Amino acid sequence: MILFASVMAAGLLLMVWSAGWFIEGSAAVAKHVGMPPLLIGMIVVGFGTSMPEILVSGISASQNSPGIALGNAYGSNIANIGLILGVTALISPVAVHSRVLRSELPLLALVTALATVQAFDKEVSFMDALVLLALFLVLMSWSIRKGFKEGEDSLAKEAEQAIPRETKAFAPAMFRLVAGLVLLIAGSRTTVWGAVGISRFLGISDLVIGLTVVAVGTSLPELVSSVIAARRGEHDIAVGNVLGSNLFNTLAVVGVAGVIHPLAVPPGILYRDLPVMGLLTISLFILCYGFQGRPGRINRWEGLALLLSYTVYTLYLIRRSAGGT
Repeated sequence: MILFASVMAAGLLLMVWSAGWFIEGSAAVAKHVGMPPLLIGMIVVGFGTSMPEILVSGISASQNSPGIALGNAYGSNIANIGLILGVTALISPVAVHSRVLRSELPLLALVTALATVQAFDKEVSFMDALVLLALFLVLMSWSIRKGFKEGEDSLAKEAEQAIPRETKAFAPAMFRLVAGLVLLIAGSRTTVWGAVGISRFLGISDLVIGLTVVAVGTSLPELVSSVIAARRGEHDIAVGNVLGSNLFNTLAVVGVAGVIHPLAVPPGILYRDLPVMGLLTISLFILCYGFQGRPGRINRWEGLALLLSYTVYTLYLIRRSAGGT
């Protein structure tokens, strides 16, 4: 048990550390090849922070561990809203001004509904996964066009400001990119191995491990970047990290895992975790969309409510884990 826990903890720490290398290297290489700063901020950095989720779920699917694959994706979505935005708003109330983000909020609600519908037959099939990936590509293309069309949007400005002004030489940048990716893969494999070992040793489902420890661990890059962005007053980036990550998890992470191997959907996901994810997504829409011309906002009390909701959900999972889920 100690061995499995130590290996999983080491894998999670390695992923968090190497994700920074991967993001920094990717952004620098993208600047060297002439990619616009807006695309680097919205796509390259966003993709980098979600790499732990896609690697963990992909490896879990290849090893026929659907509980970790789906638990990691959906659990990360729940943690992103309840834990990350809750903590971020407690540190600094978050205001949403970006028109791009407000247009993505209803899309996230629709994508969450699609994930629930696909789960009704208790499987994410190969065709389901292809639909998710196709929709992800369409939404990514739309977001890029929207970002360029509304170049004065607050998210675009904050995204460009978040890119480091100093660019490393090409060779060191490429080294960080490749080394970061290799270490991310190594961390993902050790995390999955440790998580599966813990679930078997304790006699609990790998789904619970995926929804809790693994999901929070792979969401740490988003937590760090959102808190830093909020402290700098870059509120749209703080919310954009969560929105982008949840869209990425639901579409790309589950899509890639489902293409690798069809994923059986445990009853707990259909009747417990997807409804929780849906309720939190609706709450996020209500808080952040903004009505009657006023910008959306998450104040400290609302952040506390999100954090308490996540805490209650996690404690319920832990309490029920002994009986299996």
